[in-house]
Amino acid sequence: GHGVMPSTVCSVGELLDMGYVMAGDTVTSTVKIENTSTLTLPFSVQLESLSPTRDRDRQKIPSFLTSSVQRTEIVGTQNYSGFSVFSISPTEGKIEAGKSQDFVVTFSPDHESLYYSDLLKVLLFGKHTAHEIRLKGAARDHPMFVEGGEPLDVPVESLAVTSVAAQKALARGPREAVRSLLLLLEYVEGSAEPARAELTVGAMQSPLLAARKAVEFSLDAAPELQRAGFALDGARGVLERGQLKRIGVSWVPPGDLQTSDPPIVSALLTVKGDITESYRVLFMARVVSAS
Repeated sequence: GHGVMPSTVCSVGELLDMGYVMAGDTVTSTVKIENTSTLTLPFSVQLESLSPTRDRDRQKIPSFLTSSVQRTEIVGTQNYSGFSVFSISPTEGKIEAGKSQDFVVTFSPDHESLYYSDLLKVLLFGKHTAHEIRLKGAARDHPMFVEGGEPLDVPVESLAVTSVAAQKALARGPREAVRSLLLLLEYVEGSAEPARAELTVGAMQSPLLAARKAVEFSLDAAPELQRAGFALDGARGVLERGQLKRIGVSWVPPGDLQTSDPPIVSALLTVKGDITESYRVLFMARVVSAS
């Protein structure tokens, strides 16, 4: 007889990012798996959030009590409705030799969160793990988003559902700094190139949005930024739906820099869409040795 190893090729790598969508909206993405072996491969698909051992695995120290380096949670925010955030179709079947199978991944968040995540496993013969793909996505109640920098919050949320009355009261109130963003720039000592970092501002495209109002953004270039050696590129702009624009930041240490006291400067990023949101951006820079 002949021993044959099953072999497959997947169209995506270890991560499938579904991006930003409006809460309550649904988006799909297709993953193609090709059978490159000479035998028919029976497959099944599993989601970590639906694992029968998930309850047991959760009896650990909560992720918000550990550092970001130690966090290994795979399953993130879940829908309030109880329905799965991510779903896969088909869940089982066979891939003939030399043929391929399309898997449709659906992302259906029902409330705002930046931390939707799951793990998709493709099993062959019911036990051999052929592919593991991390799924992630984010949902917002408003059609704009800002991303980039170092995380300053924890990737978990309270299980308490804010009442409708409380949500309306918050919506009527002033939109102060929604959250803070930290940009860390590291300049290599003796380098001819400045240290660089960037923020991304995006405007979502969704059938849930009736008005096609553009999204405007501006990052206040305070004099303190220039004095500390920071320079901005693309600090202002207008976005149509579905567009992304990047704000570039570069830093060259000024001549009078005290290396024991790295500069930390803040500026306000304002994003206007159906509402106005403000982000407090913290610019932190330091000099590192080339070794």
